[in-house]
Amino acid sequence: MSGFDSNPFADPVDVNPFQDASVTQATNGGISSIREYNPFSSTELTDSTDTTIPISSVSSQPAILQTSVEQSSQVSAAAAAGQADLIKQQQELDRKAAELERKEQELQNRTAQNTGVKENNWPPLPKFSPVKPCFYQDFEQDIPEEYRKICRRMYYLWMYHSSTLFLNVLACLAYFTADAQYGVDFGLSILWFILFTPVSFVCWYRPVYKAFRSDSSFSFFFFFFVFFFQVAVYIIQTVGIPKWGNSGWIASISMIRVNLAVAVVMMVVAGFFTVNAILGVVLLKMVHSKYRRTGASFTKAQQEFSTDVLTNRTFQSTATSAARGAFGMN
Repeated sequence: MSGFDSNPFADPVDVNPFQDASVTQATNGGISSIREYNPFSSTELTDSTDTTIPISSVSSQPAILQTSVEQSSQVSAAAAAGQADLIKQQQELDRKAAELERKEQELQNRTAQNTGVKENNWPPLPKFSPVKPCFYQDFEQDIPEEYRKICRRMYYLWMYHSSTLFLNVLACLAYFTADAQYGVDFGLSILWFILFTPVSFVCWYRPVYKAFRSDSSFSFFFFFFVFFFQVAVYIIQTVGIPKWGNSGWIASISMIRVNLAVAVVMMVVAGFFTVNAILGVVLLKMVHSKYRRTGASFTKAQQEFSTDVLTNRTFQSTATSAARGAFGMN
């Protein structure tokens, strides 16, 4: 009954749990054995860092990550190469556009200059001469720079051609003096000089000059047609068939036993004809290569013929007069 006799309203006994003997003994004994820990002291560092772990073993990357990095670098390199190719192609297109614009400007300038009245200056005759120049020729003004050299060469070939025909007259004269039966060669050589000198200028030199001046397809085709036969004539003149009016190799060799001096003169002219033939073939190929770059075609030649020739009043009147004369019309 003693438990029930206690006063519940009395102050409870002040019990300190840390005053327990077992707790006090444990705390007093543990404090003395624990020393102060300093993580930055050299003693602790030497005690705790006996082995060193390499960084590579810790921070090694997975193989998948390395593969993705290589692929991304390859893609970036391919993109850079593609961009460089695009830049190069763009620069090439810009260069071609600038070249086309320059050519168009030159063509416009030449067209504007050609619209004006120009005084003929070829052949260069003195002012007191009653015969006036018949053609206008100016390589610097009329011919583009890229075609100027080949056009000059064609002009020099015509001059060489004319000089060869004149020398052929002298050689045939010597041929005639050595043997009177070759008088026909001398007569034909004079005819060839009088006929072929102006005809060659009008029929193949002026067409190629006009072709390079105005980029005319019709003039190109007319030149090729006529100059092909001119090269064939050069070859015939080089061969030198007797009584054809040409001092070629056959005629000159046949004169060796008759008159050696005349044979030497004729051989020199035969050499001139040979050079004519060679230069004719070379320049024909050069003009053809230039023609392929100009963009000329047979279709354009037909259009130019129909618009420029058939609609020309002079051509129409001449054709009408010829037709009336053929059919006996008044």
